[in-house]
Amino acid sequence: MATASAAGAQQATPVQVENPNRLLTILTAEDPQTQLMAMVLTMNAISAGAEAKMLLCGPAGDIALKDAPESATKGQPPKDASPQGMMKMMMEQNGLQVQTCAIYLPGKGADASILLDGVTPAQPDAMGAEIVTPGTTVLSF
Repeated sequence: MATASAAGAQQATPVQVENPNRLLTILTAEDPQTQLMAMVLTMNAISAGAEAKMLLCGPAGDIALKDAPESATKGQPPKDASPQGMMKMMMEQNGLQVQTCAIYLPGKGADASILLDGVTPAQPDAMGAEIVTPGTTVLSF
């Protein structure tokens, strides 16, 4: 009986590797507290084992700017964290992939040079595929 259980466990492992728990956080909110909470929940999902990606659209795209507004960089209670600071930490420490909506930069009349290093514009077809990938949870703020 132990052999059958061990064999079953071995078969389950490759399936988990092929279909990891994925998280796609889509953030559009302008409110800094909502932006920070999106970062906190994404960080905790990563800590719990999720592979996470983030898509920033509209006002939330400003978090990804080299010259970001104070609302993106100012620390907030209770731990004096900022939306941009937490995002950068997850990018550096956890490999979080961050993209802006495809229409964000054209809407600003700018190119990718205004974005933080490592942030790229999203490709709509690739992002659409991300949304429907099995095992993906989409959080939208």
